[in-house]
Amino acid sequence: MTTNNPRFVSLLTRETLALVLAGGRGSRLYELTDRRAKPAVYFGGKFRIIDFPLSNCVNSGIRKIGVLTQYKAHSLIRHLVHGWSNFRTELGEFVEVLPASQRTTGNWYAGTADAIYQNLDIVETLRPKYVLVLAGDHIYKMDYGEMLAYHVEKGADMTVACVGVPLEDAKGFGVMTVDEHHRVVGFDEKPAEPCPMPGSSDTALASMGNYIFNTDFLFEQLHKDAANPESSRDFGKDIIPSLIAEHAVYAYPFRDPITGKQPYWRDVGTIDAFWEANMELVSVEPELNLYDETWPILTYHRQLPSAKFVFRDPGREGKALDSVVSAGCVISGAAVINSLLFSNVKVHSYSTVQDSVLLPEVRVGRHCRISRAVIDRGCDLPEGTVIGEDPVADAQRFRVTPKGITLVTPEMLGQKGSASVG
Repeated sequence: MTTNNPRFVSLLTRETLALVLAGGRGSRLYELTDRRAKPAVYFGGKFRIIDFPLSNCVNSGIRKIGVLTQYKAHSLIRHLVHGWSNFRTELGEFVEVLPASQRTTGNWYAGTADAIYQNLDIVETLRPKYVLVLAGDHIYKMDYGEMLAYHVEKGADMTVACVGVPLEDAKGFGVMTVDEHHRVVGFDEKPAEPCPMPGSSDTALASMGNYIFNTDFLFEQLHKDAANPESSRDFGKDIIPSLIAEHAVYAYPFRDPITGKQPYWRDVGTIDAFWEANMELVSVEPELNLYDETWPILTYHRQLPSAKFVFRDPGREGKALDSVVSAGCVISGAAVINSLLFSNVKVHSYSTVQDSVLLPEVRVGRHCRISRAVIDRGCDLPEGTVIGEDPVADAQRFRVTPKGITLVTPEMLGQKGSASVG
């Protein structure tokens, strides 16, 4: 049976366990992750970041999934329980939460490799043929079945999914050097001077943080790493560099199988990147198609009434233009322009919201002007609030990014934030 045979791929996905690394804070998001882990951050009007790798697994036919949690995991765990617990356990399907259980030591997860190492007893019980390790904090749609087929075809011990990124951006990634067969011959974690990928002068080949291992090989390498007192217990810093000289490590270029081009992939690890990725979704034909029924992004969301737009008096029209407005929102005599509103947002009369992202449960009082902002969940903006017009004044109360985006949280407004609504 050939590797491009759908039946062959489906057999591979059934023999695969996915482990999603979802314990990171995402410190460059600053106050946006004060109450939640980065994978639990909201995205796209109704989703959380974790929904993307999980949906990719389900759409790829991988239905044995562990989610490794650590930093401020309450809202993430609650989301997983509410939205991802309807699997057929009698068929061996599951999404299970794997917190830092300290099975092997008394420590929390020390790094990405240690997170998997601390759960090897669970992997051993399940005995998958392949282990798919996934970063839980990127936005993209990817068929992992194609990557598995590539892994088997290459006879690889380990396969690393990769994307092309501009050289300047590559300084924040693990950068791979490959030969003509895409075998990895060099790996540099966050290099000061990234090497361009073959055939390019301005683009580097960066790791997506997604790896496939043959299970026995993974066990062997993690035990070896755990015995090394000099290791930082990280796949990028320690595991991959130690393997490339003597083992078959291959790069899997993330490409559209039809066009050959690199598909949509975003690391929304900064406030600017988060704002930009959400703003892309309000365009007429965004690169990330969330209306694609062939590859749905699944999530949990509350049962809410439809969005509502009221009043059409002169100067007091409830309207939204070039915007995404989610369920439960009420736009009452206000204008929402080129913005993305999550669920249960209320915008009151004579206010304008423009070029902004409003997370769930935000209330905008009357006569407010909000532009180029990210407003965190639960903020209650008092009547007459102006944000986004005077960066100096904004910086005295809120966080203003290098690109001029203003982040507002309840705590910045003197209001009480709660981890229970993260």
